[in-house]
Amino acid sequence: MWALRDNRIELVRASWQELTISVNDATLGDEGLYTCSLFTMPIKITRAYLTVLGVPERPEIIGFTKPAVERDMVTLTCASAGSKPAATIRWFRNDKEVQGTEEINATGKSFMVRSSLQFEVDRRDDGVAYTCSVEHPALERPYQTTEVLEVHYAPRLDITASLIIPQEGQYLKLECVSIGNPIPEPVLWSKDGGELPDVERMIVEGLELTITTLNKTDNGTYGCRASNHLGSSSAEYILFVYVPISRSLSILSCLFVSYIFSLSLSLSLSLSLFPFLMLSVSPSLT
Repeated sequence: MWALRDNRIELVRASWQELTISVNDATLGDEGLYTCSLFTMPIKITRAYLTVLGVPERPEIIGFTKPAVERDMVTLTCASAGSKPAATIRWFRNDKEVQGTEEINATGKSFMVRSSLQFEVDRRDDGVAYTCSVEHPALERPYQTTEVLEVHYAPRLDITASLIIPQEGQYLKLECVSIGNPIPEPVLWSKDGGELPDVERMIVEGLELTITTLNKTDNGTYGCRASNHLGSSSAEYILFVYVPISRSLSILSCLFVSYIFSLSLSLSLSLSLFPFLMLSVSPSLT
């Protein structure tokens, strides 16, 4: 016989051999020892212990204020309440698991679970997703929540060139590759530490500097500079304009012909003076 007075408890089956009940909307308070007494001769008594799992609440990541600045110490704390037994919290940096520091506190019959990550951020953390995963026997799939970091950092610049060997008559495009958050701007171009000397041939469009119809006067050091609220950076590119191969061969050919001509002339003069030298030496031989 059941002596329970609760509208959530229903008698499912009753016979001289079996009594079955169901408990709807079970709570942690329903956990405990249940006794069934069957008044027969003799009286039959059986007991069963009901264990109720406390379903954890969905986790929340707290303690992080966007954006962070490079070299800041950041603490991410993931918390989930209401679990029984205590839930397990795991951290992932993108797809790789990382270890956090866990803290478990009892709150009545359930548990509050917290796990924290503390680390110094750098530019490699910008855009990285940190995921907190709560696992528990009452869950078919883990509860997860994700925080995507935003990290601000000073710019770094580099210059790339469209030509490996720039030659006279060609056009050259230099690009100032800037990496920074926020995006550094504007980009300022210079030559040998001063302004660009020929604005008609040296065209600046955003991050790019294009020099049309290269010539030897373009030789020099080109620089770009950009900044954001965290700092500034610069990069340099040394330009040396080469003479085209065909023209170089033509110049070498002319020099070679000139050298051969000079050599022939020198030999001719030496041979023409040879008889005179013989005559001047012959008296001393006799």
